Amino acid sequence: MIVTVTPNPAIDLTYPVDAVRLGDTNRVDAAFVRAGGKGVNVARVADQQGHPVLAIAPIGGASGQEFAAELASSAVNHRLVAVQASTRRTIAFVEQQTNRTSIFTESGANHTPAEWQLLTDAVASALPTARVLVGSGSLPTGAPLDFYPRLVALAAARGVPSIIDTSGAGLLAAAAAGATVLKPNRHELAEATGLGDPLAGARKLLALGAGLVLLSLGEEGMVALSAADPERPRSARLPRVLRGNPTGAGDAAVAAAAVAYATGRHSIDQVLSAATAWSAAAVLMPLAGEISPDHTALAAELIFDTLTSETLTSARPTSDAQTFARPTSSLPSSAPTDREHR
Repeated sequence: MIVTVTPNPAIDLTYPVDAVRLGDTNRVDAAFVRAGGKGVNVARVADQQGHPVLAIAPIGGASGQEFAAELASSAVNHRLVAVQASTRRTIAFVEQQTNRTSIFTESGANHTPAEWQLLTDAVASALPTARVLVGSGSLPTGAPLDFYPRLVALAAARGVPSIIDTSGAGLLAAAAAGATVLKPNRHELAEATGLGDPLAGARKLLALGAGLVLLSLGEEGMVALSAADPERPRSARLPRVLRGNPTGAGDAAVAAAAVAYATGRHSIDQVLSAATAWSAAAVLMPLAGEISPDHTALAAELIFDTLTSETLTSARPTSDAQTFARPTSSLPSSAPTDREHR
């Protein structure tokens, strides 16, 4: 079973619109409403692909009840921990004309120390049947920075691989705790490490103690670096452009990595291939937490490279256009294109 933990879940509201006119009234149809947060999205994707999951998350307030009701209707196996703070909301506007997505996300209120312990206890009780533990998403403001390291330690004590997808100081803390896999995007990696070179940033996480860094580069594909061979980073990309909504692409990549580890397919190329293909397949779907059935065909199209320091250039800047896998082997060190909300 794949156990996912979402410490800062959200009710996701997604509005398809022709275009967003800032400073003006925008009339929209009813929103698509889903229980979300990165770990929940990971569980949805793995469940969609037929793998047993357990999604663990805290919920509170009226929005938390809405979250619980929607998740129950989805049939995704879950365990919810009651907390005082209301569950946050995120709003995404997906422009049909340009494929541009604008996201407004609440930060989320902190939990009490007792509630953090209840959440940790829920994870500990699920680990005896877990094949992989995934901790995904932001932490509420004021949250204990040792939360993800505690999850990594709990998993390690059981011999369970841990995959952590977070940002900021939490990313460094998870690396130092010895997370099996870390999945930052380019912007998060630079922000956490202070290094503009993606390979240097990834190697810093490996030096801290991470086993594998899976780095998403949006339209440029993905890069994987292993602690076993940090000087031989591997990249995967598509030879063509895909247009769509990239909001859940990173979550799909984490789901693919989790499934790979849960099924014993954890060589660097196996993880990289599945993560890149599933991430691309998520771009083709209107909502986060789903991937297109074309993921197998997309995997067959992937182009793999072994990178060197010379491969990285600052050739042309990338934009926030909703595309995936531009056909190039250069990897710019700025201007993130993998728009993930946490």
